[in-house]
Amino acid sequence: MEHPKEDIGTRKDLVLYRLQTAKADLKSAKILLEAGEYKGANNRAYYAIFHAINAVHALSGKAYKRHKDAIGNFNKDYVKTEIFPREMGRKIGEAEEIRHASDYDDFYIASREESERQVAVAKEFIQLAEEYCVARFEIR
Repeated sequence: MEHPKEDIGTRKDLVLYRLQTAKADLKSAKILLEAGEYKGANNRAYYAIFHAINAVHALSGKAYKRHKDAIGNFNKDYVKTEIFPREMGRKIGEAEEIRHASDYDDFYIASREESERQVAVAKEFIQLAEEYCVARFEIR
């Protein structure tokens, strides 16, 4: 049974929860980076981005099970329309590739420099996503 009045509150809660999850993943990425665990840092930085993307999707009530769909639709709805910078779309694509290589390519060597860049991108994107989401709550 759906409760329309609760929908907006529930949606806001979901957005905030996903942003919080993104921030927790970012914190983990920083810890792994400092510990010299670059593949793990790349993984957590990517997931920080992914959860922030899903926070943005939750604003409009959209949800995607597959990463490819979440990112593809984010690019279509938010990057190509320039709600989020095109450059950020490129950085998200790169983060996805690096995470995939870090997790699945046996002989992939992750560097500190690369991991630092991934953590910086995650931090930048979470900030943009949070600003976007919070601004949407205030106008409703």
